[in-house]
Amino acid sequence: MRAAVAILGVMAIVLSVWMLEAGRMGLSITPFKVSDGPPATLYLAPSEDPAPVVVVTHGFAGSRQLMEPFSLALARAGYIVVSFDFMGHGRNPRPMTGDVTTINGTTSLLQEELRTVARAALTHPRADGRLAYLGHSMASDIIIRAALDDPPVQAVVAVSAFSQAVTADRPSNLLMISGEWEGMLRSEALRVLHLTDPQAGEGQLVGQMADGTARQAVIAPNVEHVGVLYAPAALNAATGWLDAAFGRNGAEPAQARGGWILLLLAGLTALAWPLARALPAAPAAPPPHLPLRPFLIAALLPALVVPLILAPFDIRVLPVLVADYLALHFAAYGAITLLLLARAGRLRSQFPLRIWPMAALVGLAALIGFGLALDRYVANFLPHPGRIAVIAGLALGAIPYFLSDALLTEAGRALLWRVLLVRGAFLLSLVAAVALNFDRLMFLLIILPVILLFYLLFGTMAGWVGRRTGYAAVGGLGFGVMLAWSLGVTFPLFA
Repeated sequence: MRAAVAILGVMAIVLSVWMLEAGRMGLSITPFKVSDGPPATLYLAPSEDPAPVVVVTHGFAGSRQLMEPFSLALARAGYIVVSFDFMGHGRNPRPMTGDVTTINGTTSLLQEELRTVARAALTHPRADGRLAYLGHSMASDIIIRAALDDPPVQAVVAVSAFSQAVTADRPSNLLMISGEWEGMLRSEALRVLHLTDPQAGEGQLVGQMADGTARQAVIAPNVEHVGVLYAPAALNAATGWLDAAFGRNGAEPAQARGGWILLLLAGLTALAWPLARALPAAPAAPPPHLPLRPFLIAALLPALVVPLILAPFDIRVLPVLVADYLALHFAAYGAITLLLLARAGRLRSQFPLRIWPMAALVGLAALIGFGLALDRYVANFLPHPGRIAVIAGLALGAIPYFLSDALLTEAGRALLWRVLLVRGAFLLSLVAAVALNFDRLMFLLIILPVILLFYLLFGTMAGWVGRRTGYAAVGGLGFGVMLAWSLGVTFPLFA
């Protein structure tokens, strides 16, 4: 059985990597130097013909890698594509500065960073002088505002768009792409469309490409705020729009990369099971399940008290938005849960010397295996030196939290309703923290999908490791480091 699962996991990994690399084959993908600007990547198809430049931009907590489906599709259509990391994001070491609540603050600085990249891209030997912007979420507002100024922009593609800067005829030739499940942003796209034609509906083209007044709001079916970046309908709409704006005909049907990425993650997860079986076996039979009353107290009490205990505090040490609070929330939640588990006798014999090498091995394998895959195909995962302190600070909270989670769920041996209660209670505690201080902690809501994915992938693997070794602490310690790393490279840096 172990060999069969290992073979299937490896086959899934090889097939998905083959298909994902096929989407990059034939293209030149190289670092692009921007003088006094952010780190950037240049995507080019083999050709000597002049072509328009398209600058591709990511949203809040995103990176160049997250936008690569659009970069690849546009490069295959013959455009000169440059994608970059905004300040504070990805591998850009410059932290975000300015007032994030005003247009003349951080928004203005991000626009200037975009214009710096655009001017550098227009100096490429193959650039024909024409320029387009494509941006997702936060960047949709940045590209729309930047397109109203120099350098001149002939077309804009705004994905999951929201901006108060649009007028009836500016920016030029605006396409808005929304996921079918983005209700509020679909409404915003219609609002913008109605500035040009109050009677227009989704999918209807209004205005004229020739005079720059063209507008359209299109829907990518069956996707949400992140899935829209991988939807072939969104990719095809973007390349088709720019071809129409520039009088070109180079668009190819887009590759459905999202499914291959999911298969890659599934293959890596499946491979973790036979690898976990290779660890030393449990020295003794597992203890009986935690009785109901102490279980409910340990599962629910931290969720009730931690948001209330931390609400009065506003500690800002780490240079990342809400990271200080998140580290404290993790640490307090984990500490209270571990104390309750100790009182119930569940920490005895969990930390012998033999677990530490196993925990280190588990954490290292997760960081290398998933880290390399995520960094190449999904989003930035390799930190620059400025993020090391952030990861270390988050680890001080994430490790005790995920350790307590592994112990409370009994390394996956607990009944399903218990596992769902434990993890649902933690997520609700974060929601409660946001509700108690929305202005300061609203960005915590961004990490909820990250933690859900973490539970699905690494919570499952922690269970395999714990059941094999007999120590829930092995997976808890190892994957706690992975959680801190994942969050530490995701949140933007702020000065």
